[in-house]
Amino acid sequence: MSDRLHTLSGYFHEYQKSVAQPEEFWARIADSFHWKKRWDKVLDWNFDEPNVNWFVKGKLNITENILERHLFTIGDRPAIIWEPNDPSEEGRTITYRELYHEVCKFSNALKAKGIQKGDKVIIYMPMVPEAAIAMLACARIGAVHSVVFAGFSSSALSDRIIDCGAKAVLTSDGNFRGNKKIAVKAVVDEALEKAPVDTVIVYQRTRQDVIMKEGRDHWWHDVIDGIADTNKAEEMDSEDMLFILYTSGSTGKPKGVVHTTGGYMVYTKYSFENVFQYSPGDVYWCTADIGWITGHSYIVYGPLLSGATSLMFEGVPTFPDAGRFWAVVEKYKVNTFYTAPTAIRALQAYGTDPIEPYDLSSLKVLGSVGEPINEEAWHWYHTHVGKSKCPIVDTWWQTETGGIMVSPLAGITPTKPAYATLPLPGVQLCIVDAEGKELKGNSVEGNLCVKFPWPSMIRTTYGDHDRCKQTYFSTYKGMYFTGDGVKRDHDGYYRILGRVDDVINVSGHRMGTAEVENAINEHPLVIESAVVGFPHEVKGQGIYAYVICDMKNRTEENLTNEIKDTVSKIIGPIAKPDKVQIVSGLPKTRSGKIMRRILRKVAEGSVENLGDTSTLLDPEVVEQIIAGRK
Repeated sequence: MSDRLHTLSGYFHEYQKSVAQPEEFWARIADSFHWKKRWDKVLDWNFDEPNVNWFVKGKLNITENILERHLFTIGDRPAIIWEPNDPSEEGRTITYRELYHEVCKFSNALKAKGIQKGDKVIIYMPMVPEAAIAMLACARIGAVHSVVFAGFSSSALSDRIIDCGAKAVLTSDGNFRGNKKIAVKAVVDEALEKAPVDTVIVYQRTRQDVIMKEGRDHWWHDVIDGIADTNKAEEMDSEDMLFILYTSGSTGKPKGVVHTTGGYMVYTKYSFENVFQYSPGDVYWCTADIGWITGHSYIVYGPLLSGATSLMFEGVPTFPDAGRFWAVVEKYKVNTFYTAPTAIRALQAYGTDPIEPYDLSSLKVLGSVGEPINEEAWHWYHTHVGKSKCPIVDTWWQTETGGIMVSPLAGITPTKPAYATLPLPGVQLCIVDAEGKELKGNSVEGNLCVKFPWPSMIRTTYGDHDRCKQTYFSTYKGMYFTGDGVKRDHDGYYRILGRVDDVINVSGHRMGTAEVENAINEHPLVIESAVVGFPHEVKGQGIYAYVICDMKNRTEENLTNEIKDTVSKIIGPIAKPDKVQIVSGLPKTRSGKIMRRILRKVAEGSVENLGDTSTLLDPEVVEQIIAGRK
């Protein structure tokens, strides 16, 4: 691990080098990987198009850098430790050697079903090792995986199948979640009525009865039965697509964020080892779901490229009780624990009693991901979980960035509660004002942009390059705009202030307001709706919906419940509004634009200063909304 930073002065030295000579900097790091053919040129880029190519014409397969590379040195080291939903069920440990054979077997099974290089494969699975095996098998044969969080509805799933033109869906009969059994195959069947595919492979997890369609549906255990457990990895170009991951945007249609092979590989390993200061033999646990980018980069690719032991957890933090996380830490002697502020705040509500019975002395590093962590949660986490001895890496990054961009390096960067601190080497941040003028120096606040490419950045939005350009590269010329507000303090530390566009961060998951509004508007009695975020003590932000309805023999309570159920059905329970307020009108300008600024303030309860309302078509609407606030 020659690219590991060990001191703060080492960080500053590397950072300066990475800015002064970015191509030499990343070439040195990329040289530590196995390439079938070295690149002709490190970087070719233009943010106006946008067009970004890293390690141009380099040839590789990312799975050879995970499997073959580790086979003869650490083949017997655990690659994945799996802890099931129910603590009374036995877990599994898969070594690097076993992972190699499992991935090869499933690669051969996919090929036998006609899946080829460039084909798109949807993965809609529980948190079982087979989900990671499926991702790696796709990457091995050059198929493009698109993991969809298995809590999304059938219509959200069919939208994604249609958008990427998937040929196959990999799923399970059902999922366990806490004390519930969720029928997953039935959701897939419903999605496939609108979005047919050639092949469905079903992993048997809950053993519930499912309908298997002749010729299309196959059991996972049947397709790998008797199949060879070695195979030759497909040669991929550095810029060949590795995966598509859908994320909410400020318009209704989900965006398929495209990541490519070479740059993503280089950056996820580099960022994983440096942020967490991972040491060989450590047990590392990220509690995310592989349906999100955190699971891709920091459960599967980053740790496995580093030869790490990655713990994969199927359950929820509060089942069978609120001590579950800490029981797992003790059971596996976890050294690094990476979770979301939402989980920390939810557990904080139970007090410290659930922590007391467990030995957490193995912990060396704590991490936070998904949203800025508030100071109170930071202190609770630091004191009660880390026993005031574990550095907290408060990481800022996005689906589009592919890897962690701003974070303390564990034990190296002095931390400050609620601050993501400093950018990683190779990440050239800048803060701009509304006009796009860069704000230099410290103690400034504005919009966070990146002015130079980094290897794991978004290449396009699948099937719609113009949308990628408009969303990320057209707000400020020559820069990638993150959509987040930020402040840089007197120490030069960065504090992320949250979204400046119409996106709500619910429990670390981005929800476009338009997406939620579109779902609400599907209810037959809804005339119009407007959705905003408001501070929520557990989720960080909650969803507040203002809805104009035709009340037709409905009580307000019935109607609000129906509206919540509609959103649940169309997007999934994760997007269900926390509050629904039935209103007679919405505050609109004379040109018909909804003044969300006002709705946000009402939802937050800060109605003393609503700013100028004189431009509104009907200022009285605001008084009525305030009076009816939930």
